[in-house]
Amino acid sequence: MTALSASFGTAPVIELRRAGLTYPGPPPVTAFRPCDLVVRRGEFVSVVGPSGAGKSTFLNIVGLLDAPTEGSYLLDGFDTAALRDTERTALRGQRIGFVFQAFHLLPRRTAAENVALALVYRHVPRAERARLAREALVGVGLGHRVDALPTRLSGGERQRVAIARALVGSPSLLLCDEPTGNLDTATAGSILDLLDELHAGGMTVVVITHDSAVAARAGRTLTIRDGVMSEQVPA
Repeated sequence: MTALSASFGTAPVIELRRAGLTYPGPPPVTAFRPCDLVVRRGEFVSVVGPSGAGKSTFLNIVGLLDAPTEGSYLLDGFDTAALRDTERTALRGQRIGFVFQAFHLLPRRTAAENVALALVYRHVPRAERARLAREALVGVGLGHRVDALPTRLSGGERQRVAIARALVGSPSLLLCDEPTGNLDTATAGSILDLLDELHAGGMTVVVITHDSAVAARAGRTLTIRDGVMSEQVPA
């Protein structure tokens, strides 16, 4: 078991307590070995490791997509093991903003409409959804593209829309899975600059990546290898 914690004085956003995940067999496969981990509010953490090491399993646990089969996971102090499925879904929608490599935008909806969709299941009135979506797009530098369709946007602009969608509900955690994987070097740099700005503004950011240049932007780097998580100590 590993015990990983930063020395920040703020409350934990992510807290794993001997949390691990084993897929049933036969034979059973341990995808993420029991681990203690604390990520505190306002941290910027990168998670690296080779393909098949357990990064996606970690993302699924932290993103409330899979429940650990042992131990527990607390998100913003909520013990997620004690929640029903509907409660877990609601907590995920309220507390976590996801950003993926593939953007996942609806091609026939404008940038603003794609962002506003994140608020539909939170029962936000239509007019308020539209206002918040436009504000979120302004916040990521796309105030001039609110009515553009994704097919008319560059890759970097599409990823900014995806980030705006992740942020529009004011989550506690921005969880990014290879956010620059589909972008050229210059565009990837602009997205990382945006993540830096969000972190500087107090957002808790966790980025899962295979790119050492992306990982280097974070204040902490966690490595997963063969399902075991450890922390890289700066030289």
